[in-house]
Amino acid sequence: MTDKADKTAKAEPFEGEERRGPDRSSDNRAVVDRRSGLDRRRGPGRRRSEDRRSAEEGEMTKEQFAFLQAINEYKEVNKRPFPSWTEVLDVMHALGYRKVAEPGDIK
Repeated sequence: MTDKADKTAKAEPFEGEERRGPDRSSDNRAVVDRRSGLDRRRGPGRRRSEDRRSAEEGEMTKEQFAFLQAINEYKEVNKRPFPSWTEVLDVMHALGYRKVAEPGDIK
């Protein structure tokens, strides 16, 4: 065997491969974000709205699904994987959306 083969045959740990200290994988303590002081596993402490939760879980209203279909059609026709906000507004206008009320708070 050559020196090179001898070196690769040895099972020496790589730098940082050795683990020292107790195993922390079974530690049930909450993980607290140092910057905000909040428990990361529970989120920022604000509940999602029912609409947002259902949309994130894949359940959409007919209106949301129609908008998604229109955006996908726009992307296919114009060969644009990521439409700009101006293009998204154009798609909304094409769907018939118009500003009819005074602006309100964003939820």
